[in-house]
Amino acid sequence: MLKSTNLKRRDTYLNKLIGFQDTEPVKVITGIRRCGKSSLLKLMISHLIETGIQEDQILEMNFESFDFRKMSSEEVYNYVQTHKAVGKKMYLFFDELQRIPSWEDAINAFRVDLDCDIYITGSNAYLLSSEYSTYLSGRCVEIKMLPLSFKEFLDFHDFSIKKSENFLGRKAISLFDKSGSPCDSRQVFQAYLQFGGMPGISDIGLDQEKALALLDGIYSTVVIRDILEREKRRGQRQLTDSVLLRKIVLFLADNIGSNVSATSIGNILTNEGLLEESKRRGKPSVHTVQAYINALIESYFFYDIKRFDIKGKELLRTLGKYYIVDIGLRNYLLGYRNRDSGHILENVIFLELMRRGYDVAIGKIDKLEIDFIATKADEKLYIQVTESMLNEDVRKRELAPLQKIRDNYRKLILYKANITKM
Repeated sequence: MLKSTNLKRRDTYLNKLIGFQDTEPVKVITGIRRCGKSSLLKLMISHLIETGIQEDQILEMNFESFDFRKMSSEEVYNYVQTHKAVGKKMYLFFDELQRIPSWEDAINAFRVDLDCDIYITGSNAYLLSSEYSTYLSGRCVEIKMLPLSFKEFLDFHDFSIKKSENFLGRKAISLFDKSGSPCDSRQVFQAYLQFGGMPGISDIGLDQEKALALLDGIYSTVVIRDILEREKRRGQRQLTDSVLLRKIVLFLADNIGSNVSATSIGNILTNEGLLEESKRRGKPSVHTVQAYINALIESYFFYDIKRFDIKGKELLRTLGKYYIVDIGLRNYLLGYRNRDSGHILENVIFLELMRRGYDVAIGKIDKLEIDFIATKADEKLYIQVTESMLNEDVRKRELAPLQKIRDNYRKLILYKANITKM
């Protein structure tokens, strides 16, 4: 049985799971490796026990464990049937189930043969929405998990927040470390921008050398194991050039928040001689570059964002942007560089909007650009992100596209001084 002792809560995701508890859809938790999916299962199991579910009703299998990793789908089915509590509803938790060939057959059989509530995690490169949606005939709900938000980062690293209000009614937020000593919120936020939000870093502390070692392990697992090795198992021969893959990773990481295309990536890598150590001859085709980009998106290492023509009210097919799943991973790949802090802030805001359930696009109005259009139900936000608003030219530049929009939805400019208040 999984234990949740000393686990930090991830209420954003836990509450979503609880909201779907005892409903028909299979709950599928996706996200980059080491972002906290297994811990979320532990938290859900703890919740079930706290609310009166008996331990014999809960069955958990981690398919990266040696005990289960070589099972067939039939053996998984038989194992559950053997260990089920007779006459009781079962709660089934399958961690990294995608390692099992034809796993979807077992899941569908459980849905038919058992009174059960099913929870699945899958590492990014195996369990893709298009695939399991087909397997499960649409009877699933996806919980997309991300690394820690800044608020979660504070919690995981044992910072405490105290809110106060002066006699004029002005509100203030103060930070304190675990010893109770006051902290500069700007410095703590800078640490977040440097180390990123991978939960495992909280176990080793904010130590640069240890953090880089942890991030190296995550990168290697995603790129080598989840992308290249997965393609081999699927019989794909398109993604075989590890040098080209790494160069594309580095290029996208270096150009977060910039308008790029598969064509431009191939041209730049070739023209700047960045593929000379590869066995590849000549420029990689647009199709090949796009295949590598798609694999990185499918692995949740990067997210793509489309451009939306505000006046034409349509998505544009050209010149989208890419954002990395974790700023710490970017710093591992490129080294920490403060000079492009504007794009780093954009990345942080993009991820936060996703956490909050917004659909996000880039806005285009005439020849000007809106950093983000965030929509959810009847809500819409137009957002500009900048390092500072002190310079008058910067103020005019950031305000200009917002002033062209003629609707009444909220229009925001976020900069470093107020970004932690989101």
